[in-house]
Amino acid sequence: MGDVILYDTTLRDGTQRAGIHLTLADKVRLARRLDAFGIPYVEGGWPGSNPKDAAFFRALQDQPLERARLVAFTSTRRPGRRVQDDPALTAALDAATPAVCVVGKAWDRHVTVALGTTLAENLAMVRETVAFLKEHGREVIFDAEHFFDGFAANPDYALAVLAAADAAGADWLVLCDTNGGSLPEAIARAVRAAAAGVRAPLGIHCHDDAGLAVANSLAAVAAGCRMVQGTVNGYGERCGNANLLTVAANLELKMGRRCLPPGALAGLTALSRFVSEVANLPHREEAPYVGANAFTHKAGIHVSALLKEPALYEHVEPARVGNGRRVLVSELSGRANLRYVLGSDLDEPALARLLERIKELENQGYQFEGAEGTLALLAWEARQGVPEARQAVGRPGAAEGIVPPGSGPDADGGAPPDRPGAPGKGSGADPAAPPGRDTRDRRQAATAGVAAGIPFVVEAYRVTAAHESGVGSRAEATVKVRVGGRVIHTAAEGNGPVNALDAALRKALGEAYPNLGRVRLVDYKVRVLEGDAGTGARVRVLVECTDGQARWGTVGVSTNIVEASCQALADGLCCYLLGLHAAAAPPAAPDAAPALDPHAASPVGPDGAPSAGPDATQSTNLDDAPPAGPDPAPAVGREGSDAPQPADRGGAPPNALEGAPPAGLHVASPTASGAGPSHLADPRPTAAESYGSDAAGSPGRASGPTPGAAGRPA
Repeated sequence: MGDVILYDTTLRDGTQRAGIHLTLADKVRLARRLDAFGIPYVEGGWPGSNPKDAAFFRALQDQPLERARLVAFTSTRRPGRRVQDDPALTAALDAATPAVCVVGKAWDRHVTVALGTTLAENLAMVRETVAFLKEHGREVIFDAEHFFDGFAANPDYALAVLAAADAAGADWLVLCDTNGGSLPEAIARAVRAAAAGVRAPLGIHCHDDAGLAVANSLAAVAAGCRMVQGTVNGYGERCGNANLLTVAANLELKMGRRCLPPGALAGLTALSRFVSEVANLPHREEAPYVGANAFTHKAGIHVSALLKEPALYEHVEPARVGNGRRVLVSELSGRANLRYVLGSDLDEPALARLLERIKELENQGYQFEGAEGTLALLAWEARQGVPEARQAVGRPGAAEGIVPPGSGPDADGGAPPDRPGAPGKGSGADPAAPPGRDTRDRRQAATAGVAAGIPFVVEAYRVTAAHESGVGSRAEATVKVRVGGRVIHTAAEGNGPVNALDAALRKALGEAYPNLGRVRLVDYKVRVLEGDAGTGARVRVLVECTDGQARWGTVGVSTNIVEASCQALADGLCCYLLGLHAAAAPPAAPDAAPALDPHAASPVGPDGAPSAGPDATQSTNLDDAPPAGPDPAPAVGREGSDAPQPADRGGAPPNALEGAPPAGLHVASPTASGAGPSHLADPRPTAAESYGSDAAGSPGRASGPTPGAAGRPA
C-alpha cells in the first residue's frame, strides 16, 4: 500500500458553503497556509467563473506556492463548441497553473437532462478537453461528476466516461459522489470496477449529504483510490464535503497510510482553527480530532477511568493531532473531575463540600463550562475554608436565609427622588437601607471574607434607570464595597444598568487596585433559563474578561438580570485580583499556530514565513485565547509582587496566598510543539503507560517518551 495524496478544494468547493464569503486576500492567505502545512494539491478556484478567482491566480503567478501544486478548476468544453473556442478552457490556461482539474458528466441522465446533449457528444467533450489541456503541458485531474449515481443507473456508460478521459491522457481519474447519498459498500464496489478498466490512478471526491463523506472516502482508499479530495473542516455545498483533516488523521493513525509530511499531523488542530477564523465561522467544537470537545470529558465515571489510563476513554493521544485534553466540572462530575481540574491539594472533606456546592449551584442554573474563573473562586474558598464569603450580596447561599434589602418582592429601593425625570424604583441591595439583622449578617459575612484574604466584598448596590422624552435613557448605579477595613460608597452612570454597575464597581475599587485598569470586558452573554416564566424567568449571565494576556469567564444566575450581572462582574474582578485568572484561562488553541514545513519540519507562519510561536493572532473565541503567561498578575499580598494591593487592610491577617500562587485550574492546552497538555498536579499515568497503538491502530505498547507526557512538570 502506497502513500495517499491529499487534494484540497476549500478555496473552490468549500466557498460554496452558505455563509462563507472570502476576499481575495483571504484566499491568498489560506492557500499559503495550506502550502506551508504540506497539502500536495491546492485547488484555487474557477478562473473562468468570476473576476476574484482570475485575480487570485494572477496574484500567485508573481509569488508562487513553495511546495503545493496549484490547480485551476474548469469544465469540459460546451456541447457543439471547439475546445479552442471555449472561454472557460482559455481562462484555465491563462491561470498558468501546473495542473488543471476538469469536471465532466458521468451520469447519463445528467448528460441528457442537465447538459441537453447526447451521450456520444459528452464522451467527445471529455476526450477532447483532456487532450487539449495535455497538449498545453498541464497535469490533468479529471473529476467524473456524479460517477456513483451514474454507475448505479448505467454502469457501462459511467465506465465509458472514465475510459475516454483515460485514453486522452488524464493523469488522475477522480470518482465523485456529488449528491453525497452513496453508502460505503456501493463506493467500494464501484471503485473496484473502475480500477479494473483504466490506466490512470483513481481519486475520490465525496459530499456529506448522508453524513458518510469521510467513511466513503476511506472506503474508496481501501478499495484502491490513491487521491482524496476534500475541504478543511468539511466546508462545502449543502451539507459539505469530506473533511480532509478527519480523513488525514484516520489515514495516518487508523489505516497506516501516510498522507502528510513528517510531523505535520501535530498541526492539524491549528490549521482547522486558522481556516475557520479566516472564513469567519465558529469552530466546530464537536469536530473529530480537532474540535474543542474532541477530548473533553464531563461524566465522573469517565474521568475516574481516565485518571487510571487515558486510553480507556480516548482513541488517540490528543497531542498527536495538536489538540488537548479537557475535563469539565458540572453536576455530572465526581471527585475525579475536581482532582483533575483543581489539583490534589484539597482534602477529601473540602472536596466533598465543593462538589456538593457545585451540584447545588448547577441545579439553580449555574454552568461552569464557560466560567472557569467562578470555578477557580469556589475552589479557592474551599481551600481557605470560607465558602461563599466573597459574596455578601446576591449569590444563593451567601448567607443562609438572607434576602438583601431592596431586592425582595415588595421592595422599591427607597422613596422616589423629588427631581423631575429622575430614576424611580431601584434594583439590588439598597446602600441606604436601615440596619437590621440581615444587614448585620451581611456585614459579618463581608468581614469574614476580607479576613480570609478576599480583595473586596460587594456589601450593597442600587441601580436605577429612567427614560425621558427628548433626552433618552440613562442609568445610574450606587455601590457599597468593603476593601480591607474600608467601606467605599460611590456611584457612576452608564448607558444601561449593567454598564453603570460595572463602572461603579471599577470606580469603587480603582483607588485600592489601580491595576484593575488592565482588565476589560470582552464578552457578555445572557441566557434565559425558563422561557415559560416570561419576564420573571431566571437568567444566566456569562461574562469574559481579559488583561491582554489571559482570558477568563465568570457566571451569575438570578431572576434579576442586574443581580446576575453583578455576581459575574464581581467574580471576574475578584479572580484577577487573587491571581487566579491565568490558571482559570480556558484551553488555548491559537488560530495561527505554526504549521510544519513538510521539508524542514520547522515552524512557519500563515504566509509561509518563519514564525516564532503560535500567537500570531488572537481570536475573540474562548477556545482560541493565547496561552496565559506564568503569572501576569500575582496574587494579592504576595511578597515582592506588583499585584494590586488594597490601600488599607484594616488589620486583616496576611493573605492566605502569600508566598505562593494559588493552585488554580488545570489548563489543557497544547504547547507550540504539540507536546500535549500542561497542568499543575496530574495524578494520571503518562501517555507511554496508557496508549499502545502503532501507526496502523493495532494493539501494542508505546515505547519511549510520548508527546502527552512532555508538558508534565518535574
